[in-house]
Amino acid sequence: MTDTLRPPATTPAVTVSTAEAPRKLARSLGVVGGTLLTLSCVTPASSLFVLVPGLFNTLGTATAMTIGIGAIICVAVAFAYSELGTLIPSAGGEYAMVGTLAGRFAGWLSFIQSLIVVMIVPSVIALGTAAYLAPIVHVSAPLAGAAVMLAATVAGLLDLRANAWITGIFLVLEVIAAGVVSVLGFAHQQRGLGTLLHGVTADGHGITSTVGLGGIVGAMGVALFVTQGFSTAIYLSEELENPRRNVARTVLWTLGLSVVVIMVPVVAITLGAPDLATLTAGDISGMVAGWSDSALGTFISLCIALAIINAGIVMVIQNSRVLFASGRDKAWPEPVNKAFGTLNRFNAPWIATLAVGLPGAAFCFVPGNLLSNITGVAVSALYLLVAVGALLSRRGAHKDVPAWRQPLWPVLPVLLIVALGYVLTQQDHKALVWTGVITAVASLYWAFYLRPRQETRWVITLPEDEQV
Repeated sequence: MTDTLRPPATTPAVTVSTAEAPRKLARSLGVVGGTLLTLSCVTPASSLFVLVPGLFNTLGTATAMTIGIGAIICVAVAFAYSELGTLIPSAGGEYAMVGTLAGRFAGWLSFIQSLIVVMIVPSVIALGTAAYLAPIVHVSAPLAGAAVMLAATVAGLLDLRANAWITGIFLVLEVIAAGVVSVLGFAHQQRGLGTLLHGVTADGHGITSTVGLGGIVGAMGVALFVTQGFSTAIYLSEELENPRRNVARTVLWTLGLSVVVIMVPVVAITLGAPDLATLTAGDISGMVAGWSDSALGTFISLCIALAIINAGIVMVIQNSRVLFASGRDKAWPEPVNKAFGTLNRFNAPWIATLAVGLPGAAFCFVPGNLLSNITGVAVSALYLLVAVGALLSRRGAHKDVPAWRQPLWPVLPVLLIVALGYVLTQQDHKALVWTGVITAVASLYWAFYLRPRQETRWVITLPEDEQV
């Protein structure tokens, strides 16, 4: 038995004003639309141009190798997501999967880590907008980021299929930008491929230092964060047609494409940077300007700015689905549950969308480094909990359920748990404290509010089965 509640096979048609439970999300996405939305949420260009410069600052020439190691870990994570996402296709994502397989409290801990991620990540990405708008307008990073978050919130209130086309167009532009940077970097190559295997940084005076294993492991949380968005397919699983087949396809296609779009430019930048000090500074737009004329540099910067806006739109869409599902599953006092479950005429959870977008605009005024480090901790903890769920996915009633099944089970989940546990111990101490405090407060909420009301609160709802 699992702590879930399945809806009846048929449900009478109701309106939002008369329903006691939220309406179901409509299945309107195929693999292509889902992959476009999911790949946009990985935000390969915005990850490349917003997150990777920070890795260059600390890792120098070891940046590509670190991201590559993170990508290998993410393959095992993607296998776990694919199996659990097809086994339990719910907009609740990780918490529905882990809660169904490992119990309600484990699901609650997963929800808290995902909530940290969904509330912070859009702001982290949006904060990078100002630097790439500089060729045409000068604005402070917090103000530009807040404006992006507000615009993304408005877009998130619209029809999901329309947003798939919008984000698809923006995705083309960001892939073009990443491609141009790759060509320029390789065309101005200054060092050999062997450099990628030796971590070296340099300060503004040209003094070099070596990056050790500890530095690589310490940056692994952010490296995992760089390709983190492939999990969006799980949040969209209630809106994907034939989820038993298409969730896994979307997850794996997205991870593979995103790794290519991110890794190739990172290698090109590492090899093409004029010197180690410039590489360590992480000023990618400055390197592009040095490799080309000002017009091309401006075009690339604007493409990157559009990529960041694209990221904001998709993240708000994804993250509102998490709050929608938490309201449906009675995680909060009843007025809040009803609010998060309310859908507008575009079938979008509009109050949940506002609850993600508006605080996200406010977070843009918090120091970006702290936000990134907290997110790295939360992502690592979330992946660890998903690995635990994957380890328990083939027992009891779930053993014979038709689903995509990962290879090398249970070896991969066990290795993943060990690796991620170690990565967590090496993260920034301040970020660990913040994440730990949030998790502890949430655990107290579970103990004193949810657990005593387990018949009516935190009842993980699974959608009725679709085509297998």
